[in-house]
Amino acid sequence: MILRLLLVFSLIMVSVGLGYVAWHTLVPGRDVTLATEGIEPPPPPVRILVAAQALPVATLLKDGDLVVREVPPDAVPEGVLVESDDVRAEVRGALLRRYLDAGSPILRADVLRLRDRGFLAAVLRPGTRAISIGVDAVTGAAGLIWPGDQVDLILTQEIEADGTDKGRRVAGETVLTDVRIIAVDQQIALGRSDVEEERKAPQTVTLEVTPEQAERVAVAARLGSIALSVRAVDGAVPAVIADRTGPVYGADVSAALLTPPPAVAARMRVIQGSDQQDVVLP
Repeated sequence: MILRLLLVFSLIMVSVGLGYVAWHTLVPGRDVTLATEGIEPPPPPVRILVAAQALPVATLLKDGDLVVREVPPDAVPEGVLVESDDVRAEVRGALLRRYLDAGSPILRADVLRLRDRGFLAAVLRPGTRAISIGVDAVTGAAGLIWPGDQVDLILTQEIEADGTDKGRRVAGETVLTDVRIIAVDQQIALGRSDVEEERKAPQTVTLEVTPEQAERVAVAARLGSIALSVRAVDGAVPAVIADRTGPVYGADVSAALLTPPPAVAARMRVIQGSDQQDVVLP
């Protein structure tokens, strides 16, 4: 009798378990259940832009300065930048008005966009000026320079004075060091994100300089060609490079300009009657 009751109880438990599994398989998902009960499913999170690392005032924003964070809709700060391709293009190269800690949301009030009135004046640090120079695909670092990069300016010129040694007719020298780029072409200044536009080599670069440096740049542009040399991010300069001063001449680069051409011996033909003889003079 007891065995029969245990068998019946076991069958009942198996039936309950199979029914539970079948119910979970056939019953709609939780969202559908909530909708059936009149409860709305939770809204999707909002993707906002936050600082990837600590950003000081006057930073010219790059894509690497921004990361995405998902937050609930009811926790979105007022005026925050919501992530999209258009928003990223809008703030690329924009000026940061205040210091931001890593992970801080970026608000529209925090940035001055490149097309906003007064942007160039706001970018400049106190006592500095803005001056533009023409560049091409070679002198402009192949179009890989961006606002915020630090560069050196190298002047190359030809010296055509009479009596100048051949090895010193072409000279190159660094006329300015550690200069900040604040704008690259109107393409960057307008915040365009068109891929074909970005592939074009820049034609003008605007630099932040002191008044005296602005004069040096203006004179250098008349003397010869100016090339931009991008500096490393850490700013450290090897001692060998830091100790070198003075211009570099053509003879410093090409040993051929130091080698004198082979001497041509003077020759004289002596004619005596029907005899002819060539004489080499020392």
